[in-house]
Amino acid sequence: MALGQTRILNRTRSLQGAVCTLNSLQNNAAVQQRLRGHKENLGLQLQAMQGFLQRTAIAVCDLDKLNIIHVTGTKGKGSTCAFTERILRNYGFCTGFYRLDFWLIHLSHHHSPHLVHVRERIRINGRPISKQLFTKYFWEAYERLEDTKELHGGHMPFYFQFLTLLAFHVFLQERVDLAVIEVGIGGEFDCTNIIRKPWVCGITSLGFDHCSLLGDTMEKIAWQKAGIFKPDVPAFTVRQPAGPLEVLQDRAQQTGCPLWVCPDLDEYEVSNGRLRLNLAGKHQCVNAALALQLSNSWLQRHQAEEKCGLQQTEWLGRNQVLRRGSITYYLDGAHTTASMQACIHWFIQETRQGDQTQYDSTNGYRSSQVHFL
Repeated sequence: MALGQTRILNRTRSLQGAVCTLNSLQNNAAVQQRLRGHKENLGLQLQAMQGFLQRTAIAVCDLDKLNIIHVTGTKGKGSTCAFTERILRNYGFCTGFYRLDFWLIHLSHHHSPHLVHVRERIRINGRPISKQLFTKYFWEAYERLEDTKELHGGHMPFYFQFLTLLAFHVFLQERVDLAVIEVGIGGEFDCTNIIRKPWVCGITSLGFDHCSLLGDTMEKIAWQKAGIFKPDVPAFTVRQPAGPLEVLQDRAQQTGCPLWVCPDLDEYEVSNGRLRLNLAGKHQCVNAALALQLSNSWLQRHQAEEKCGLQQTEWLGRNQVLRRGSITYYLDGAHTTASMQACIHWFIQETRQGDQTQYDSTNGYRSSQVHFL
């Protein structure tokens, strides 16, 4: 598309113009590359985010109204957030849900952290915001930033910073009861960490990822993740290796943040038997256990009829099986060694159950039958 065409689209405040303008912002792969050589800039980026928030006419204290459930970790962030959001939506609360799915950005070196459309990243009551709402709120936020650009040295937010600002703007305008917010990278210096008073914080399973930014040991990574802890705000994590868990506990104590380790899912008592999940994979039990604690922290303060949403949770592209005629597609994603192992384990279990003829315990899968993308 020619530059002139882009400008015409922008002036019409259309959806296509919004997407073109969003994609014109500096992409995340480029930002990561620059920050790797200048780690001291990480704190400055968070300061810049606070300035961008003010330029969109949102005060930091306004974010307190969103009752944010803030979730970080290496593996299972998206699934944990999806479980949490579904549980609370089942109770009748109006939910906001924002996630970056940063591993897709990291792998693709493109802007798009979504399966089909960027609207997926910002959800109200489990559904991507409509084209009309996305277009309306995009231009409201973008034009406030554009109008104040010259007063701030011409600076505009990066792609993922703007998406975060847009999510906050949407959730405030739509008056959600609570918002589930997934961290992009790390925690301490992540653009979502301008949140001052979340309702509760969660840390999923830790592993090695973004080591050039977060550190080359599990303890260093744990320190970064624990950066989302806030004074007097409860936090939950899952079972972690001893070293990283000690780091989490030390930072929680220093911050004045009460921290608990979730029990395993099979330790929960339910009136109608065993808890069932709609997402396959043994690792999802860990994510579901954390989601139960995060959602319960909200429910304890809000009267609601006893329900659960674990069995109704859907998360497209995660442990998903699609059957189209004679072809079965197994969809999942992984960006660490441990995540890949979990993906393989799920795939083996699913195909063993679904078609015994595909798998041979001695020879494995026949290459003519299984294709990896």
